[in-house]
Amino acid sequence: MATEAMTLNANAKGRRGFLLALGAYLLWGLLPFYMKAVAHLPLAEVIANRIVWSVPIAAAVLVWAGRTADFKVALRSPRTIAMAALTAALISVNWGIYVWAIAVDRTVETALGYYINPLVNVVVGALLLGERLDRLRVAAVVLAAVAVAVLTFEGGKLPLVSLALAFSFAAYGFFRKTLPIGPSQGFLLEVLLLSVPALGYIFYLIATGQDHLVSGDTTDTALLIGCGPITSIPLLLFAFGAKLLRLSTIGIMQYIAPTMVFLIAVLIFNEPFDTVQAVAFALIWAALAIYSWSMFRGREIRAAVPAAS
Repeated sequence: MATEAMTLNANAKGRRGFLLALGAYLLWGLLPFYMKAVAHLPLAEVIANRIVWSVPIAAAVLVWAGRTADFKVALRSPRTIAMAALTAALISVNWGIYVWAIAVDRTVETALGYYINPLVNVVVGALLLGERLDRLRVAAVVLAAVAVAVLTFEGGKLPLVSLALAFSFAAYGFFRKTLPIGPSQGFLLEVLLLSVPALGYIFYLIATGQDHLVSGDTTDTALLIGCGPITSIPLLLFAFGAKLLRLSTIGIMQYIAPTMVFLIAVLIFNEPFDTVQAVAFALIWAALAIYSWSMFRGREIRAAVPAAS
């Protein structure tokens, strides 16, 4: 009976984790619509409001979760604050590139960037953390490199938007692991640090009459305030959901958002998608299929070891 109860509890947690993570990925997948809605506003003002209006939501969730003690400890650690400042800078760069790319009709490139990101993480893990790469993962990385080479050769230049998004998010993930606090505490610390210059910039815009938050119409004001929830809610959903799921499950689910972004870009935003891009995406999808199979195979092997012993 005890074992059965534990199994049911684990299944319930798994379902809850799946729904939380799914909610996060669906919101991220729909994010281009919101970014299009604010595309007429200055990029810096959008980013500043995205940061500032995330603070109250992140703080409220932290209080609700009863994790304020950990956060107070982090505030007394200069090293933690320094690392949070670095991760905050990296994620703000990532946000800036993403918002700009959608505003200038390069949404397809953002989808490619987030498809490439898991494979960049593999390379980062191998080079900086000494993680071993099996043949399948090496093959996946090679296919991704070929896709980038195809785009570079045919387009005459590197797909910089895609690479910048992939590498900035990979760097964020790598350094984020160094923060000795949980994801919700870390997110609040990051946006708090970023809110200092962000608030200063917003007050400057208001003082000089260049803002859209106070001086703009009701729609612009609502859109700028809404940048907070649209940023923080999916991040927090993911943070809580990921705790309850297997890494391999998260690994597969992470393709939901870029797939939605890709479909929105091509089918709704009517962005161009030529043969060369189709070839590159096919190579990336093949690479991700190989990578996913490698993850599942590795999980099966690890699961078999305790049973054998």
